[in-house]
Amino acid sequence: MAPSHVLKCCQKVLAWVPVAFIALVVAWSYYAYVVELCVFTISSTAEKAVYLVVFHLSFFMFVWSYWKTIFTSPASPSNEFCLSKADKEQYEKEERPESQQEILRRAAKDLPIYTTTASRAIRYCDRCQLIKPDRCHHCSACDICVLKMDHHCPWVNNCVGFSNYKFFLLFLMYSLLYCLFVAATVLQYFIKFWTNELPDVQNATHAKFHVLFLFFVAAMFFISILSLFSYHCWLVGKNRSTIETFRAPTFRNGPDKNGFSLGCSKNLREVFGDEKKYWLLPIFTSLGDGCNFPTRLVIMDPEQVTVPSQNEPVKSSVANQSFPTRPLSESQNRLLASDCQWVESGPEEESVKTGAKKHIIVSLES
Repeated sequence: MAPSHVLKCCQKVLAWVPVAFIALVVAWSYYAYVVELCVFTISSTAEKAVYLVVFHLSFFMFVWSYWKTIFTSPASPSNEFCLSKADKEQYEKEERPESQQEILRRAAKDLPIYTTTASRAIRYCDRCQLIKPDRCHHCSACDICVLKMDHHCPWVNNCVGFSNYKFFLLFLMYSLLYCLFVAATVLQYFIKFWTNELPDVQNATHAKFHVLFLFFVAAMFFISILSLFSYHCWLVGKNRSTIETFRAPTFRNGPDKNGFSLGCSKNLREVFGDEKKYWLLPIFTSLGDGCNFPTRLVIMDPEQVTVPSQNEPVKSSVANQSFPTRPLSESQNRLLASDCQWVESGPEEESVKTGAKKHIIVSLES
């Protein structure tokens, strides 16, 4: 028992090594740029002032967003997704998977869940003992279920998910701008030091090492971060997580990698919020609660789709399993307001009525 506890403590300590490495590199880059470049190398006062103002602005936004990404706790499912004591005891007693799934389907009938496993089963976490909301996954590193989990990032020692995905994107963007600014402004002095055109600079040998190394480090990080930032910008435009890119979520009509996509503009608003003045600030403005997301139900043949009444669960035509229904939240209604259609079924025919608070179907974009 004791060795296991010591091993976990060592793992927790070692997990901070990448963060400590980044912190040391950033601290050194601050010293190299402000002291060695601006104080000892640059002779023009106006040039120093401009460089220092822009540098500190980019540095502050970079550190702020990095801090928020690291220390924002991953959001976990609310208590409504946990099994009741009676259901939990019954679930643990049952040995047959079919009986266990029946218990889970009964517990999930009032939950906003629209995705299942690939085998059409309710997504349940045995470790956390809860029904997983859509886009929620269990992180083995954090040992919790994380809402809209994207990935576990060792460079921030945290899970990137619903609660801090916006901060992570801003961290990538500001680190990219920080590296670009440093590399661009250091370049001319890098060339002069390289060609020995600044022999009379105070502490020339010492400054030369810092300036040369600063350019290489800034350029290297810029190239590496650029690909990662571009990839996540593409993910935001598609409304996908990294996990969903490799394993498409399964809806009632099967897997659909675009099931949560509402169009590029609305996908962007889902992450950054409705108020554009807060988009560039590491302040939480994402829409929704992380448990319920607007979906695009995949409908292969609209004439064959029947939507039950409000008190009946939606059933899969593939596996005859129940899918619960729940009204969309206010933020979701705003996202879907411009192109949504509400479908109401009658005893003999179905009629489309705008504004009726029923089940929603959003047609796929071609």
